[in-house]
Amino acid sequence: MNWTGNIITILLSTFTGWVTTWIAIKMLFHPRKPIKILGFSVQGIFPKNQRLIAEKLGQVVGKELLSFDEIEQKVTDPENLQKLRPDIEQHIDHFLRNKLMEVFPMLSMLIGEKTILQLKDAFLAELETLFPVLMKSYMTKLEKDLDLEKIVTEKVASFSSEKLEDILNQITKREFKFLEFVGGFFGFLIGLIEVAAHFFTN
Repeated sequence: MNWTGNIITILLSTFTGWVTTWIAIKMLFHPRKPIKILGFSVQGIFPKNQRLIAEKLGQVVGKELLSFDEIEQKVTDPENLQKLRPDIEQHIDHFLRNKLMEVFPMLSMLIGEKTILQLKDAFLAELETLFPVLMKSYMTKLEKDLDLEKIVTEKVASFSSEKLEDILNQITKREFKFLEFVGGFFGFLIGLIEVAAHFFTN
């Protein structure tokens, strides 16, 4: 039995499986610019389809991940106003006790503590009613002016090929390494099968 030849066969098969997978992964991003090979135009999958990927990602973000209806529900939630109430109350109190008196000094002789508290309660009550209406109106205008799908599409489409590759590598680096390992492993198995087949046929 030619053990040296069998080991070389297994090693070559393992290397072939690994390098084939490595090349396939590299071809996701390279070549970045189209090149001609035997009359055929060759370009990496992501660079070639970057615009299409950007459009699809824009559609997903604009229609599914970031819904203006959901944002509006969050923004107009009365709980948000309650979270801001202490700061709003402080500003109103400062306005009634200081700013208003600076503009109309004579009011200090007419408005006492009880009136200031009544005015503050009236302002806060009106604000609770007005807040959801104003925010809903703002979100409606924002939805018309802010095209999330277009913004995401143009942003991703404008990425350089290097930046796109870097982003995807950061996300999938471990998975790519695992695929290379799998390629080498299957190459190793094929090598073993080839050696076994050769052993049993001789």
